[in-house]
Amino acid sequence: MLITLHDTPAIQLHPNDDVAIALVPLAAGRQIELAGYAPRLARAIDAGHKFALRPVEPGQPVRRYGQVIGFATHTIAPGDHVHSHNLAVGDMRLDYQIGAEARPVALVPSEQRRTFQGYRRAHGRAGTRNTVAVLGTVNCSAHTVRRIAARARAELLPRFPNVTDVIGIAHHSGCASKTAGYEIEMLRRTLAGFARNPNVAAYLFVGLGCEANQFEDLFASQHDRLGNPRLPPYLGIQDTGGVAATIDEGLRLLEGLLARANQSTREPVPLSELALALQCGGSDGFSGVTANPALGYAVDLLVGQGGTAVLSETPEIYGAEHLLTRRAVSRAVGEKLIERVRWWEEYTSREGFMIDNNPAPGNKAGGLTTIYEKSLGAVAKGGSMPLQAVYEYAEPIDEHGFVFMDTPGYDPVSATGQVAGGCNLIAFTTGRGSCFGFKPAPSIKIATNNTTYERMRGDMDINAGRILEGATIEQVGREIFEKLIAVASGEKSLSEAQDIGEEEFNPWIVGATM
Repeated sequence: MLITLHDTPAIQLHPNDDVAIALVPLAAGRQIELAGYAPRLARAIDAGHKFALRPVEPGQPVRRYGQVIGFATHTIAPGDHVHSHNLAVGDMRLDYQIGAEARPVALVPSEQRRTFQGYRRAHGRAGTRNTVAVLGTVNCSAHTVRRIAARARAELLPRFPNVTDVIGIAHHSGCASKTAGYEIEMLRRTLAGFARNPNVAAYLFVGLGCEANQFEDLFASQHDRLGNPRLPPYLGIQDTGGVAATIDEGLRLLEGLLARANQSTREPVPLSELALALQCGGSDGFSGVTANPALGYAVDLLVGQGGTAVLSETPEIYGAEHLLTRRAVSRAVGEKLIERVRWWEEYTSREGFMIDNNPAPGNKAGGLTTIYEKSLGAVAKGGSMPLQAVYEYAEPIDEHGFVFMDTPGYDPVSATGQVAGGCNLIAFTTGRGSCFGFKPAPSIKIATNNTTYERMRGDMDINAGRILEGATIEQVGREIFEKLIAVASGEKSLSEAQDIGEEEFNPWIVGATM
């Protein structure tokens, strides 16, 4: 795709679209000649927002990307601003056509395979970082976990130059819930997944002692993921003698763990060892035009190298899931995705809200109106490769290629599940300007427009807004691909350089708190 501001002030993304997207702010009364239409704008249109090319009657669908993004709630005339005042979701029947567009992955020839400088692990994918983690089993140990990590960074880490960081993984759960069942097992597999993420070289668990999430039960249910024949390093504050004594003992144990982690060094590793978490936050009207399709192009390049890309945020594929089921490699994969979507319909209904509550005020200010529109732009992050598997939250990702993990749309909760599943790198697109970071997996930020990129130069790693000035999706996609390799090899992303990412660990809690 080639779009230039010199050619047109707006763009129709598909010949069947009823709307065009303003590429720059457009004044009221301006006549726009585009794709055989010449509407006169009824009011000023902000960049990233939509205006009608042709009339739409109430109840009729409105299309963008050649897909339905909602239904007119009032008569829409050519030149009208199309947004929340005249467009809403409605009953839509999607044709899933499972597997209709699945195609074999064409891996690049072996002589063209790329590598990154990573840390080989005995238990799975290679790491992009060499981190030691202190993990809490319960919120009651959160302060102690953070103090152990902070003191280790200050007092011990300088002696171990091959270790990237010491991080404290604390959270707000672990008690006042059932001691067995789906909810606590989800938390346990999330914690175990972080302990065994390829970016984590060694770990220490810290609990209080009387919590529902007993460490022995965590170990018993997650033994295969933790990979230890014996109980891994664990400290209980009550048994160790209180907070101060536990911090001291934690430092003593970490010294040995750091020495072991320090033995690992970077070496060439195939790109097939990368597992990339795909995220977007603060989306705008340009997300599905620039950053998301450019990231999708980079995803296709990565999958062609044998790597893995993990699309998530189930509420943010709602209304676009049929584009994914058509790429499913089997009926079982397609039906599992549909089942997760149906679960979300029931879950949101039970909790008294609709999935269309999802677009945030910032999304709407940036030009997005409905969840259908947001989702159609969001799935572009997933490129075009076949959908190999669908995982539940924080499940181990054991397939290579393009896969999906069921998560909420809330970025910290979603990324927590992806990294627990084994992702060792994150690519994060943003239109409004997210400053998201996530330890131990470095997060690369991709701005959808020039304004956000220039305003937040200290946070945006890539400017996909260049596509609006003449760069192609392929050019920016290759730039993203090269940045993935560079960051995987040790270059710090901008959020990582600012030490962002220790507070973002946020496991999904779906059960009752007692």
